[in-house]
Amino acid sequence: MNLDNIRKAKVGSIELANASIRMKNNALKLIADALSKNKKKILNANKKDIYLAKGLSKALLKRLELDSVKIDEMVKGIKKLIKLDNPVGNVLSAVEIDKGLELYKVSCPIGVIGVIFESRPDALVQISSLCVKSGNAVILKGGSEATNSNRVLFNLIRSAIAKAGLPEAVVELMQTREDVKAILKLNDYIDLLVPRGSNKFVKYIMDNTKIPVLGHSEGVCHVYVDKDAKLGTAVNVCFDAKCQYAAVCNAMETLLVHKSIAKRFLPVIIRKYSETNVEMRLDDESRLILEKSVNKKIINNYKNKKTLKKATGKDWKTEYNDMIVSIKVVSDLDEAIDHINQYGSGHTDAIVTENKSVANKFMDVVDSGSVMWNCSTRFSDGFRYGFGAEVGISTHKIHARGPVGLEGLTIYKYKVIGTGHVVSDYSGRKAKKFIHRKIKW
Repeated sequence: MNLDNIRKAKVGSIELANASIRMKNNALKLIADALSKNKKKILNANKKDIYLAKGLSKALLKRLELDSVKIDEMVKGIKKLIKLDNPVGNVLSAVEIDKGLELYKVSCPIGVIGVIFESRPDALVQISSLCVKSGNAVILKGGSEATNSNRVLFNLIRSAIAKAGLPEAVVELMQTREDVKAILKLNDYIDLLVPRGSNKFVKYIMDNTKIPVLGHSEGVCHVYVDKDAKLGTAVNVCFDAKCQYAAVCNAMETLLVHKSIAKRFLPVIIRKYSETNVEMRLDDESRLILEKSVNKKIINNYKNKKTLKKATGKDWKTEYNDMIVSIKVVSDLDEAIDHINQYGSGHTDAIVTENKSVANKFMDVVDSGSVMWNCSTRFSDGFRYGFGAEVGISTHKIHARGPVGLEGLTIYKYKVIGTGHVVSDYSGRKAKKFIHRKIKW
């Protein structure tokens, strides 16, 4: 690790924090242009990474792989980001403390963000772009499996930033395992760490650094199909939540079904899952319903294809990131909520129901960063939320929660403006009184 580069990033962060929105947006435009013009170069580098990838799971391999569509999506995300308002310099509140003495709460960048992620080279582009727009310098640590892809993308981004007249040092890339340990000790330079990975990995980061950590841990996401759900809606939502893209943190891992609708719903969704070779892990009750409702020949076919297994206690807290789903029948809404709050990761959970009061209770009581009603968990995403992209999804409860976009990368400072005011005037027997009146701005 080159400490001098980290110092330069810290110094550059001050300049970037005070850059005009025009300069930041121009840098983003140049990044988007560079990605579009260098597609072949990016894809060739990615092919090298795919070729060298050994022992990676299918899920990680899918995350690692880039194609023309993914690059177009990166560009589209940056263009969306350009259109968003400047998150910096906004007055969040204003108070007249006393006549001529005013207090303003103003949004500002956090400073230097350290992001440690694996497999996904497109994440490097999203993170860098968000940090430029929000005025933060960023230290990136990508996985070794994406070395070639990350290096090409990083070079294109740095070149675009410099071309825009901003300090290129505000984006720095590290790629060795030793760099991770080094990053954890840089509390004098890095203001916030965002680790993207397993609970075990996030916990390791939190236990070994003094830097504040915005934890993006596992995505053990649920969909609960209530007794008042429309069958067609439930099938569509549950299929999309699992199968649209299984290798991501907002895909459903556990399907919970109310016992009153289970006999009608489960045979339908299980057939649909089996058609796409989803491996299903069933609790005793859902398995019993299936055996009573579906032809034994079909069930044996599922077993022969190894798409039907018995669920164990471990399944309820497992993030598969694959075409695997655990299924459990519950007696009521409260059991569903208790299960989610006990086994979930606080990422994203959904309910399918036509009962508004049931839906509201679910969304109020389930303790997750995002809760959904009659829609797929896959909507839990910075781009889909209109944030342009995301640095990560926080499952912790600090200043930001859920998909972390521009707002999650800003903090605030207080600006106090007076006309020679002194505290001694507000103390003692003849102390002046504070007004503390809200000001319109």
